Amino acid sequence: MLKIWVVMPTCLPLVRRRCHACTSERFRASGKFRVNANHKLLDAWLLALCTACGDTAKLTVLERMYVRSVRPELLDRLHDNDPGLTAELLQDPLVQRRNRIALDWDNAWRLDTGGSDHLDREAIDISVRFAARIPVRPVRLIAEGCGLSRAEVERLVTEGKLVSAVRLSGKLSGDFTFTLKR
Repeated sequence: MLKIWVVMPTCLPLVRRRCHACTSERFRASGKFRVNANHKLLDAWLLALCTACGDTAKLTVLERMYVRSVRPELLDRLHDNDPGLTAELLQDPLVQRRNRIALDWDNAWRLDTGGSDHLDREAIDISVRFAARIPVRPVRLIAEGCGLSRAEVERLVTEGKLVSAVRLSGKLSGDFTFTLKR
């Protein structure tokens, strides 16, 4: 029987970027957008606040775009300060690259295992799904989901009792499956 675990965001991640006013490198997305029109050209930014000093940084979303080329529903969501749009844009690789930012997912996600009734079986197959692109170490997920220590999970991998088609070292942000044999 295949058991499904889901890695879900609990809040918006922090934005890792250097603050110009202080030495902090963490910003919190405010959820507010600034839209500026200059004749037929449009600029839009997501506002982020420094966690240390409160200084505001603008993360570029749209830059010098013709108004007619922007989808009306996107423009409405920008004007409405849509929180869902904030989450989408923070995870957009293009926005991250353009603004030279990275996301800090520490304490911003949880693992939903659907209960621990499966842990007493001899062998279990588990499929891990990601509700958002959250980079997490598979060893940490497995340890948390099975109630084991990370060292114990590493030992199971070494002994061949924990197998997966993906490499379990490093970080993953995409779906994967594994089998645990007791």
